[in-house]
Amino acid sequence: MTYKIFIERSAEKDLKKIPKEVKKKIVLAAFKLEENPRLSAARKIASSENYYRIRVGDYRIIYEISDKEKRINIFKIRHWKEAYLNL
Repeated sequence: MTYKIFIERSAEKDLKKIPKEVKKKIVLAAFKLEENPRLSAARKIASSENYYRIRVGDYRIIYEISDKEKRINIFKIRHWKEAYLNL
């Protein structure tokens, strides 16, 4: 069963600041999460219970998985230097 992707306002703002060519790759990577939110490229963030990240070049997509609701909540899309601040 596929998951539903929700992008928080903060992630939308992050996405607007990213160069166009990288933005396309990020969007494609996000859509791959619908079928399998725990891709082989996805890594669990150690400091949290349900937070994961996938790497797209120098950028990270930080998201939360809710298996019960079949929902993926993307809340950060940032350069790797800034992605893990305030998690």
